Amino acid sequence: MRNSFRQSMAWLHAWSGLIVGWVLFSVFVTGTASYYRTEISHWMRPELTAAAPMSPAALGQASDFARAYLEEEAKGARAWFIGLPTPGHPVIDLFWRTKPGTPPGRATLDPLTGDPVRVRDTKGGDFLYRFHFELSMAPLWGRWIVGICAMIMLVALISGIVTHRRIFADLFTFRRRRSQRGWLDAHNLTGVLALPFHLMITYTGLVTLAVMYMPWGIAAAYQGDSQTFFAESGQITTARKTAGRLAPLAPLGPMVARAMALNAQVLERLTVQNPGDANAIVVAVFEEPHGLKHRHPQIAFDGTTGAVVETLDEIKPAMATFATMVGLHEAHFAGPALRLLFFASGLLGCGMVATGLVLWTIARLPKPGERAFFGLRLVQALNIGTIAGLPAAIASYFLANRLLPIGLAGRADWEVRAFFTVWIAVALYPLVLPHGRRWRDALGATALLFAAVAVADVTTVGWAGVSFLSFDAVMFVVAAFFAFAHRKVGLNSGPTQESRIVRGRTALNQV
Repeated sequence: MRNSFRQSMAWLHAWSGLIVGWVLFSVFVTGTASYYRTEISHWMRPELTAAAPMSPAALGQASDFARAYLEEEAKGARAWFIGLPTPGHPVIDLFWRTKPGTPPGRATLDPLTGDPVRVRDTKGGDFLYRFHFELSMAPLWGRWIVGICAMIMLVALISGIVTHRRIFADLFTFRRRRSQRGWLDAHNLTGVLALPFHLMITYTGLVTLAVMYMPWGIAAAYQGDSQTFFAESGQITTARKTAGRLAPLAPLGPMVARAMALNAQVLERLTVQNPGDANAIVVAVFEEPHGLKHRHPQIAFDGTTGAVVETLDEIKPAMATFATMVGLHEAHFAGPALRLLFFASGLLGCGMVATGLVLWTIARLPKPGERAFFGLRLVQALNIGTIAGLPAAIASYFLANRLLPIGLAGRADWEVRAFFTVWIAVALYPLVLPHGRRWRDALGATALLFAAVAVADVTTVGWAGVSFLSFDAVMFVVAAFFAFAHRKVGLNSGPTQESRIVRGRTALNQV
């Protein structure tokens, strides 16, 4: 313990925030971008244009096109996943799994003809969404790391509330001068202004993966059979084991028509389990109904007869609470205005973490004549590599989507490689650059990359609609923000300013 409880909490807040701050900034940035995951995916596949809604008969025909293709190309697969066309995504997306350890198969078909469609291979907004909770690592490792960091984030939030006696007064205090006090005001403002959101998003984020973090109850009650637990709680339909006898799969068209007659929600996809087996089952999965609960109504059909075997529309009360937590975290229920508010709150969370990381280094700058210790120099470099490097990496990911050849083999993976290459380059840059140029050059490069995204879109695709124009406008706004930061850093560089900053522990640009 320090001299007082509040001082102990201040120490805990500072060090807990630093230890996981770089991971949390990455999680906040990619999670905030994921509120517009669908729009990002649409922008990254410009070949797809909006179409009119398809009738049940047309959707049924499209599903049979998919079935014919999969029976030919996905022999021996354990499961098929058929993403049905929607007005915003008018193609059939196919995905199938064969055996563990082998890469999954993918294809895209025209719903009117069943012919393969040449669409640029990209992970779209799904890459940022999954990076948010998996860090592009092996799923279990990534989720465990994010969960541990989220728990420490919760500790940092609570200790921060305890530390700031004037927490609400600080909400209305912001001194713009470039000093430690100014950065503390910025940290308080971004933290307190969206404090309910920060607490909610951190807690619900932990809850979404609670079964993985604490599996012992399910393991004890179901002897490790988690699929039975999920089926009994109403989350998924009951699975079937293979019968070991071949049997033809019934036409999917009548099942689609029957499913759409039983449920008024938009039919999103079909899942075919054990295709070609006597125990095959076809599950129609619908879009989430409006509301807080994150749940997808489902109807299961016998794969050989087409008869309805299970209807899943409601979940048990305990799981309904869990689904509500997931719904709060992902905000699928939110309309345009509320989603924008979630997005703005996420940006404040990014600012809160970033200003906290910078504040830690400013508070520990050496006195005149002293040399910064190695740990401080390392934190300074990591701050630049994360706060400027991650946005630069995201811009490079978008830029690669426009510049890489459409027919490039493994194109989606090359987009991801561009993301990590630029991030690593920006992270290493501060280690070889003069002290005063590090922030300035990193911020300037990030601004240029975001501006290049919009320019590349116009020159390679053109104005492809209002949504594309809006996306490019956002890229220019982000570029302008980083250009402004670059200019402010440049204006405040110089020997005289540097010595004044060191004496007063001031200004980000000399970190």
